Amino acid sequence: MALMHRLATCQHAVRAARLAAYSHQSPPALHNIDPAASRTRRRLLRCDWRQDSLRNQRCPRPAPCCSFCTAAATTVASSEQTRNTAGKPLHNVVKILRDRGLLQEVSSPDLERLASQETFPVYCGFDPTADSLHLGNLLGIIVLRWFAICGHTPVALLGGATGRVGDPSGKSAERPILSEDNIEHNVQSIQALLQRLLSQNGEQGIPEPVLLNNLDWFGTMPLLTFLRQVGKFARVGSMLAKDSVRSRMESESGISYTEFTYQLLQGYDFVHLQREHGCRVQIGGSDQWGNITAGTDLIRRLGSEYGREPPQCFGLTFPLLTSSDGKKWGKSEGGALWLSAEKMSPFKLYQYLLNNTTDQDVIRYLKMLTFLPLDRIQSLEADMQQSDYEPNTAQRLLAEEVIGFVHGDEGVSAALTATQVTHQPSFCMGNWIG
Repeated sequence: MALMHRLATCQHAVRAARLAAYSHQSPPALHNIDPAASRTRRRLLRCDWRQDSLRNQRCPRPAPCCSFCTAAATTVASSEQTRNTAGKPLHNVVKILRDRGLLQEVSSPDLERLASQETFPVYCGFDPTADSLHLGNLLGIIVLRWFAICGHTPVALLGGATGRVGDPSGKSAERPILSEDNIEHNVQSIQALLQRLLSQNGEQGIPEPVLLNNLDWFGTMPLLTFLRQVGKFARVGSMLAKDSVRSRMESESGISYTEFTYQLLQGYDFVHLQREHGCRVQIGGSDQWGNITAGTDLIRRLGSEYGREPPQCFGLTFPLLTSSDGKKWGKSEGGALWLSAEKMSPFKLYQYLLNNTTDQDVIRYLKMLTFLPLDRIQSLEADMQQSDYEPNTAQRLLAEEVIGFVHGDEGVSAALTATQVTHQPSFCMGNWIG
């Protein structure tokens, strides 16, 4: 109890420590009712400041640096959310994603049944290759948001470690290596963006997002430890069979050992998040299927090696954002369509969505990129077949909804005002200069 008392002094884990102490003193039956309490207690005892806990009164790494402390409190909140929804019917998130064209592959049909019966954390990874996310990343955020709407805790994983390696998926050549300072800057920028997008509106009953950085566990893990505890269970044949690896090996540039190990790092992310945060599902774009299944396979192998049956975990992918002719959609002449207002104004993003979305694609994009009810989208699709349909009505709705989600009502107002100004007959470069 003396140790538990000192753990409770950490200002970032007070609630979690109380629950852990309660779990420790209560009858064993409680662990069957609330396994999150037992996991929280074990996590606190594995906290990275456990060596200092007998000497110091406070955690030497204030939140959010100490991921274990902040995650412990989040686990308690997630546990409360799960118990509050017990006995209530849950929305079938897998069906929602399928109906909206946001489901490409799922590792097991059991996910649809399980997600309708209980809630659990679901995560998606974002590597800090730039200081902003782009329109293609928006699909991952939207899928996480749909899981949250259905009661599941969204977990956004920043690739502070994997971003230093580089994902070979979908790339014909190795990514340039960014400096440590650039990566840290990108992580901070993307983290702020994800926090805003995943927690906006403050809707009651929707779980708060959890943001983590995989550098917190990879940064202090020695290479020999990783090889002994993780690499031992990886099969080179399976790694070579992944599409991302095979296509690069057949290319002129080939693939480096650094990039080859990326799938193992991402696979261990899933292992860590399942053990420490109870994550049961990893989502990602269709090009991430190989990396995701590497994680589910690693969870199974590690569990079997140590004689314990791990919980069933799942991978789910969504389609990449493409146009009806199969081309990757979301690139402008100036490059990526950024979600950060500092890199691309709401007006420019609005204009792209308005002017580059065809009638053949707009209904599909409305289903994928917005939260509009399907019956309203279907009604609009029927209106498009009528002779009195006003051209670009659907495109304007798409642009307004996307801008509203990414930049809020102020962004929509700014984009509409700028659009009205630029379309006034008196607005021309000559008049503006003169």
